[in-house]
Amino acid sequence: MMDRGKKKLPIGIENFEELRTEDFYYVDKTGFIRELLAHWAKVNLFTRPLRFGKSLTMSMLHNFFDPCTNKEVFDRLQISEETELCRKYMGKFPVILISMKGINAATYEKAVDMAVRVIRSEARRFQFLLESRRLTSFDKEAFAELLREDMSEAALCGSLKVLSELLEKHYGCKVILLIDEYDVPLEKAFERGYYEQMVLLIRNMLEHALKTNDSLKFSVLTGCMRISKESIFTGLNNLKVLSVAEVQFDEFFGFTDKEVKQMLGYYHLLDHYEEAKDWYDGYQFGNANVYCPWDVINYCDALQADPDTYPQNYWSNTSSNEAVRRLIQKSDKASARREIEQLIAGEAIRKEIHPELTYPDMYASAENLWSVLFTTGYLTQRGRPQGDSYCLAIPNMEIRKIFTAQIMELFRERVPENGEALKEFCGALRDGDPKRVEKQLLAYLKRTISIRDTFVKKQLKENFYHGILLGILGYQDTWSVSSNKESGDGYSDIFVETEDGETGIIIELKYAQDGKLDEACRGALEQIADRRYEEELLEEGVLHILKYGIAFYKKKCMVVLADDGDQVV
Repeated sequence: MMDRGKKKLPIGIENFEELRTEDFYYVDKTGFIRELLAHWAKVNLFTRPLRFGKSLTMSMLHNFFDPCTNKEVFDRLQISEETELCRKYMGKFPVILISMKGINAATYEKAVDMAVRVIRSEARRFQFLLESRRLTSFDKEAFAELLREDMSEAALCGSLKVLSELLEKHYGCKVILLIDEYDVPLEKAFERGYYEQMVLLIRNMLEHALKTNDSLKFSVLTGCMRISKESIFTGLNNLKVLSVAEVQFDEFFGFTDKEVKQMLGYYHLLDHYEEAKDWYDGYQFGNANVYCPWDVINYCDALQADPDTYPQNYWSNTSSNEAVRRLIQKSDKASARREIEQLIAGEAIRKEIHPELTYPDMYASAENLWSVLFTTGYLTQRGRPQGDSYCLAIPNMEIRKIFTAQIMELFRERVPENGEALKEFCGALRDGDPKRVEKQLLAYLKRTISIRDTFVKKQLKENFYHGILLGILGYQDTWSVSSNKESGDGYSDIFVETEDGETGIIIELKYAQDGKLDEACRGALEQIADRRYEEELLEEGVLHILKYGIAFYKKKCMVVLADDGDQVV
């Protein structure tokens, strides 16, 4: 049960003031402000994967610099100890904050409408400019244009620059511009077929706001991808890119091990530290090892409701999983399959990373996909890069599950492509011919990506091969196929009844951790006999029952069949 005396967990809270005033748990990242003021460039681009706190960080910056926000939210936080810095910067600069994450439309015209609404929403915060004595009637007319529903595309392109100029004139100081998730409109435009139009729009907006804007103090942008400079940052010579590979600011996106232990301890959940570490740790940003904050917060919340809950995949989203899927689709070559197998086994592979890509380039080749997977958090670095060459690894169990799920999905899609192999496998299984079953199963294993020894527990390896068998049997639509069905004194792995109801098939799978396939097969058959898995079939009048023990080790397998006396044949 949840402890009602504890702070609430900030699931989905991206507004810094709300988080601080509504008594949510906060991992103090205000040291980011100190580092930014010590090392800022005119334009600072931070690229991090989804769910690593980018939007909350931008809200924090807005609250710190803007004169109109509540400064009490920083009391007792790290930045409050920097008294001289706070005196000089806190509340001293007008801030424009826009988020582009909601610009997701089916057509370019609707995307422009959404962008107009984003600008209008921010402009409405500054309606006092219409009464400002420092602005001329022409200035106020320009501002009124930013409030119009039918704002022209030309006005939209210049909107951030115009708003900056008007705010500087009113306040008498330069403006800080924050643009959150700048790359989302480009991603959505690429998916929906109006990418070139959106590139031009974003390029024009950013050039006006960042390149020719004398009212700009500095700007901070966030996103997942570092889009090619030639694509949208043309001629911008004042851009500083802080990617996942940079040492600077490396601890400020993501939770450190110490911070996770403190959170688990606060909620009396330290017993679950190892599970949290296995599932959600493993990212290396610069020199820092970090957890995904979204995952840790959600896992803590789930554990408060149910202490026996198992770690889940909280981070994944459908669109970015596309990069994993495309990589696996391109794994027809044996060398590509081996590289993916190494990653799933917990090993690292060395690849050249291209940090700047356009969206059309990202999926153009398998080599570019490595860069996308690295940038979006599906892979992380191990050690320090050597130029553009990086050692890449899957960070944790959560991401590994995403890879294996995509492998299984692609395997299931490809099974029906070879109808003869499917017919032969199922026929051999029904005929009680273990050698033919084994031959067909080995052929399937050679064509798919296998799981190796070093990364996961034996049970999870068995689950993978279990999935392969179910993927094959799932296309024999006249058979009744059950998984982990209760029968006798336990649960059989796979339980099959043929269409005529006269034959039942019981399959028990084992992973031979030491490579001894024959021993693992015998163990499987002994389990079937000891736990009397056949009882339900016998009660239903099925007299012809086949009991298979199947053992796997990497891409090897062995299939044995018990005779009526439960002896191996």
